[in-house]
Amino acid sequence: MKIPMISQIYEADRETVKRESIVSIDLMERAAKACVKYITNKKDWKKKRFYIFCGTGNNGGDGLAIARMLAKKKYTVEVYIVPANSNRSEDFATNFNALLKSGVTIYQLEKKEDFPHITSNSVIIDAIFGIGLNRSVLGLPADVIEEINKVSDSKIISIDVPSGFFAEKSLNSTDVCVHSDVILTFQFPKLAFMLPENEKFIHKWQVLDIGLNMQFIDELKVTVQYVDLPKIKSIYRKRTKFSHKGAFGHVLMMGGSYGKIGAAVLATKAAIRTGAGLTTAYIPSCGYQVMQATVPEAMVEVDSDDTLEYFDYSVHPTVIGVGVGMGTASETIQGFEMFLHGNKIPLVVDADGINILAKNKLLIKHLPKDSVLTPHPKELERLIGEWENDFDKLDKLREFTVNHEVIIVLKGANTMIVKEGMIYINSTGNPGLATGGSGDVLTGIIAGLIAQKYTPIEAAILGVYLHGLTADIALKQHTHESFIASDILKFLPKAFKAIQK
Repeated sequence: MKIPMISQIYEADRETVKRESIVSIDLMERAAKACVKYITNKKDWKKKRFYIFCGTGNNGGDGLAIARMLAKKKYTVEVYIVPANSNRSEDFATNFNALLKSGVTIYQLEKKEDFPHITSNSVIIDAIFGIGLNRSVLGLPADVIEEINKVSDSKIISIDVPSGFFAEKSLNSTDVCVHSDVILTFQFPKLAFMLPENEKFIHKWQVLDIGLNMQFIDELKVTVQYVDLPKIKSIYRKRTKFSHKGAFGHVLMMGGSYGKIGAAVLATKAAIRTGAGLTTAYIPSCGYQVMQATVPEAMVEVDSDDTLEYFDYSVHPTVIGVGVGMGTASETIQGFEMFLHGNKIPLVVDADGINILAKNKLLIKHLPKDSVLTPHPKELERLIGEWENDFDKLDKLREFTVNHEVIIVLKGANTMIVKEGMIYINSTGNPGLATGGSGDVLTGIIAGLIAQKYTPIEAAILGVYLHGLTADIALKQHTHESFIASDILKFLPKAFKAIQK
């Protein structure tokens, strides 16, 4: 699913009006109908009282249209106008007059004390400001937003975006913004919904189709995509009847150190479980028996006793995963540097592999093109430096992937895959994945997919999606707290089945 810039969303509105020979208020009607459909599908909301707060722009016009439609369906509705300035948009004025004719009482808020007493177990609809807001909210609108946030026993629904929220830049610590329970956003998700710094404002969002022109949307060039099931189905390839292991590549998983052999075990198992034809684990000799006993499907080669030192393997891999549990001993760093100088095989680099690159950034130029790096946020900071906010972080990520021709998988909620400035935001996963070993499994999954002739960017997108999907499926049996890295491997077959359907 595409995530366009705000300027592109406005362009989509204009093109829809132009190509379908309609007027802008027709789009507002479509948007309001989509919101009302969502609301009326909540059967237990029929008896609730609705408090609708409307600004004087087009977002407020949406709120007025929603109020009119709900009142027509016999919902109890109170409407409050929050004057942001003296100007009223044309479509707001049209819907304001239509709502007056419907008999709904409209209240004008002139000071903070005019804010109504919200009865318990009600629904507040926030339609004060939309995606066009680009400056801090002050005065009465700020007071109203703060009062809305004080209501603790009612649902808060924001229309398109929470009022006070910036869709394309970060909020300051002093900015006020509605803390929504649900956001009903139009046609596209918004990039800012996915960013960690906005967690306290963004709890749940739902994309509503408002009928923007699909031909124009198909033509739209974007730099951010939300990875949903249709995207995954376009990547995933089923095996043919006469498939054999030689067609699915050979993963070499290099990692582990004394006390951290488990990381190499998890990554090796993941490569096998994902479908690699052959998998070899390259580990310190102290882990030999552990690996042979726990992963009988894998071949094993060993390095020195407690650490990786020589990086001298004898197999002929299709792809190499490196870094999991590897440590940063001086001999490991030296051996890894020598390995990078001579290696031409596709790489998936994780954990201490990334940390070594961060310490000696000149090594990055020796990575094969489209190598996949899978840092968590702290590892990323070591690699690209500090950032001022999440938008700055994305700019640095884009620049890094362009300059070094690599793919970054930034792990976390809404894991982001970045290649050549293009950002793919994953849609699966939950806090259950915040557990030791989870990243090791992801390294194995991505390496296993590259071995099967998925391109590195395809493998990163599909691998991250599958990884997250295992945790979503597991919630039927687990809690976030009880889910562990080995469970990713356990539920991986069900994740594959889910996308095959």
